[in-house]
Amino acid sequence: MKQFVVIGLGRFGVSVATELYRMGHEVLAIDRSVERVEEIADSVTHAVCADATDEAELGSLGLRNFDVAVVSIGSDLQASILVTMLCKELGVKYVLTKAKSDLHAKVLQRVGADKVVFPERDMGARTAYNLVSTNILDYIELSPDYSLVEISVPPQWVGKNMRELNLRVRYGINVMAIRHVGGDISVAPQGIDALEKDDVLVAIGSNASISKLEDMAGR
Repeated sequence: MKQFVVIGLGRFGVSVATELYRMGHEVLAIDRSVERVEEIADSVTHAVCADATDEAELGSLGLRNFDVAVVSIGSDLQASILVTMLCKELGVKYVLTKAKSDLHAKVLQRVGADKVVFPERDMGARTAYNLVSTNILDYIELSPDYSLVEISVPPQWVGKNMRELNLRVRYGINVMAIRHVGGDISVAPQGIDALEKDDVLVAIGSNASISKLEDMAGR
């Protein structure tokens, strides 16, 4: 069990905090709004109304004891940058911060953010893929050029093994795992591993390669 602190209780912050708590982790939720704190109080370990931009106030909450800080402050870019910096200075091992723009992300990385995410952008891309694709089950953008996808095995691949398909050479993607019917997962599949009906591939590749694969699989 890890200890998380989530700072900023907008939609993204609430979603992260409640899901982490549901998964069995300790979660401290922080926001300036008394109303937001009261709304989430029963869905996390602790909820505190505090000004996270106040170093003394933030330090009094014992942040150095937390494994991860999620900084999910909305439109106040200055506050998100300051709180990210304070979390690192107070000894939080890993800080993930929500960004609004590429420039905002660059500043966050320079002040110490270990990971920067674009929730609206990422969700928009995933939604778009799910709306237009029949084979892509899930889509996560890793960078502007590369993504991780879950793709259902097309009928023409059933019964063939990884060596026969040669997906890395043909389509430029690397298959990280195969999820079989029933929930069994083959991690780092070998050449002799064959695909069955309703299997799901977890693959990584350039967006161009994934589009090429989707075009083929949809035929």
